[in-house]
This record gives sequence, C-alpha cells and structure tokens, in this order.
Amino acid sequence: MIFKKSDNPGSHERHLLRRVDNPLFQAAQLELNDDNMMEAQQADHNEIIEFHESFKKALTDTVNLKPNVESDVVLELKDRLEKLYEQAHRIGDDQSDTKGALKQLLGLIMASVRKGAGNDAQAHQELDQEEAAREAHFQLLKSPLVTDLLNPNSVISEDQLIPTLLSSNKEELASVLQIFDETQLAAIIAEGEKLIQNLIDDEQNVPEAIENLAFIQGYIEFLSKEP
Repeated sequence: MIFKKSDNPGSHERHLLRRVDNPLFQAAQLELNDDNMMEAQQADHNEIIEFHESFKKALTDTVNLKPNVESDVVLELKDRLEKLYEQAHRIGDDQSDTKGALKQLLGLIMASVRKGAGNDAQAHQELDQEEAAREAHFQLLKSPLVTDLLNPNSVISEDQLIPTLLSSNKEELASVLQIFDETQLAAIIAEGEKLIQNLIDDEQNVPEAIENLAFIQGYIEFLSKEP
C-alpha cells in the first residue's frame, strides 16, 4: 500500500479500520486498499481544515466580545466553543494545543456568565452544576468512539452501531456505554445476541464480540442495582 495508517487518525479512517476484514459488519466489511484509505484520509483532512476555520472565527469572536454584550450572544458563543471542543477530539492529527486553547476560551466565557449572574446564589449554583456536567462530558470525549457516535454527522450508521460496539476494546466500551440509557442498552443487547447467533450459525468465530456482549449485560445489571 502507498497510503499508510495515520498516527492520529480522524473519524473516517478510524471507522474504515473498524470495518476492515471484520465479519461483524457483514456486508459492510471491507478489505483495506489504497483507494479506501485515501478516501478516508482525505475526508478527515477536509474536516480538519473546516474545523480550524471555525476555530479561528470563534477565537476572533471571543477576543472581540464587548463587556456589556447581551447574554444570548455569550451563550451562543459558549455553545459554539463546546461543540468545537468536542469536534477537536474526533478529528485527525494532534489537536492538544487547540483543545487547550478552547478550554481557556470557555473559561473566559464562563467568567463572563458568572459576572452577569451577579449575586444570584441560585444562578451560581446552577452554573456550578453545569460546569461539573461539562467536565464529566469532557472526560468522556477522551474516547474516540464516544466522539464518533456523538457527531451529528457520524460516520457510524445506525445499522453499524452494534458491530462497532461489539468490536471495541473494553476501555472504549466502558466509556461509550455511559452515553446510552437502560432502554437503549437493552435494545443493543437484543440486537447483539441476534448478530452473534447469525455469525455462529454461519460458522464464524467471534469470541471478542461474545465477551463484549457479556460486558454490556454486566453493565446494565450494575445500573439496575444502583439506588
């Protein structure tokens, strides 16, 4: 092959590699070649360019924010920065510096929001809760699979969700299960059992998928025992 795997692949290349020679994807499994690798890497490159254009615009808007600007303008900018921070985790290349800059910008925005809250104790309590939830969300973003699934334009189609989960390593699986509720997890287990049984009937050996399904079942049992 001329095109080699990236050191820091983006979502398109990651999903391509998930599907390569993977029987869980059935008709959607692929053989790795220069054409599909080039296509995936080009798509990731295009997303990086688009991301950095959006980042520069958000940076300029934050720096130029006026002291007495209306609150809805500040909140809209905060939402953009949060989405960019999420996107920075799923695109290719090393985005460490950019992610650090985005967290700093969010800190400036939140300081402005807190200032606008004045002496309202309830407002500050709600902001504390929001920041705790944001930090927990940011921790989840360390999993590439989480960011791929949270992408509004995810490369993982609905019919590829189960094969993706059953192909994941345990660390990623432990993170990604947190974004589903119990009803969704029950549906994942039911569909996973069907897929695995179909593959077994077709004489396919899928021990990792069986282990992952058991892991998901154990997770939902843990949730059901929580007070």
